[in-house]
Amino acid sequence: MRITALTCASILSIISIGASPFKINDMLNVNGKVTLSVPEVEMDSFNLDGGVAGITEKDIYVEAVEKNAKKSVEKEAVVEEVVEEIPEEEEVNFVMANVQNSVNVRAEANTDCEVVGMLYNKCGGTILEKGDGWTKIESGELVGWVRNDFLYFGEDAKEYAEKVCDRIARVNVECLRIRKGPSTEAETDGLFEINSEWEVLEELEDWVKVDYKGAERYVSADYVDVEYFIEDGETMEEIKAREAIAAAALEKAKLTANQGAYAANADDTTLLGAIIQAEAGNQCYDGKLAVGAVVLNRVKSERYPNSIRDVIYAPGQFGPATNGSLDVVLSNGVNEEGMQAAREALEGATTVGDAKNFHRAGSGESGIVIGAHVFY
Repeated sequence: MRITALTCASILSIISIGASPFKINDMLNVNGKVTLSVPEVEMDSFNLDGGVAGITEKDIYVEAVEKNAKKSVEKEAVVEEVVEEIPEEEEVNFVMANVQNSVNVRAEANTDCEVVGMLYNKCGGTILEKGDGWTKIESGELVGWVRNDFLYFGEDAKEYAEKVCDRIARVNVECLRIRKGPSTEAETDGLFEINSEWEVLEELEDWVKVDYKGAERYVSADYVDVEYFIEDGETMEEIKAREAIAAAALEKAKLTANQGAYAANADDTTLLGAIIQAEAGNQCYDGKLAVGAVVLNRVKSERYPNSIRDVIYAPGQFGPATNGSLDVVLSNGVNEEGMQAAREALEGATTVGDAKNFHRAGSGESGIVIGAHVFY
């Protein structure tokens, strides 16, 4: 699985976007005070140095005036910067993987050398050394050699990045309003913090539409930097760690896969809750649920009796059924957690897959250890 655009650092900022007006009369209404209405002053963000409670109308007005004065000066400087060409070495040093799926990155410029990592189709990097047939690149933690025919260079790399890579909007001010529409009159829906990153859905003239918790929301284009997110390659160590996490998740999914519901009357449900409490009353909830699952797994197996009562009272199987502790629980009443675990087990829930046995941990058998028990 690839790392998502909203959680990794971008290698290259391809584009930035323009400004949009935000009137002072759209500022926050702090402490119940009436907002100012000064339409000639534009503002779309504010600082929180003194906390929200410390913001006054005067503070926001003064800051807005200063921002506009500073903005007018900066605009002149930006005009000068725009006409400057990107240094040639920046363009030359940028590469993108030219692959459908992935390409090996090797320790040396030779197909017989060790594979040190992988580049995927949205991965890019910088050139450390370029040869006739191979290029040494750096992409995140990955450093190694890639055959030139599996790379895009310069303008080709930039165009490919624009074609395949996702865009993110990074907030560049302390606090930025989220709006339900592309207008300063639109209802607000919270605030974005500085440096927070959000997936871009669409760029408008003065606004950027972003994905906010699955909903379409808008922020002023003046206060975010839009970049194409270019993924890093993975070292073999990173690949192994990711695969180990995936394998663990798959194993957990197997252990918690629903085993199918079982219909039981009230007496059998209470009896199941009682054996859970008697066997695992001092264990965590997962341990309690596991005991209930073992009982139900036996009921569904051809190797054991086909009823909850017969499974629990089978000779030599559950200690509490013969030593009197199960009867004590039944006479005193099963506690709520025991009953809850019984009801979930009857619905097919499990934390131990289809395990049909358990005993105190530490006796040597391999299995799934939960608390003081091992299940197998």
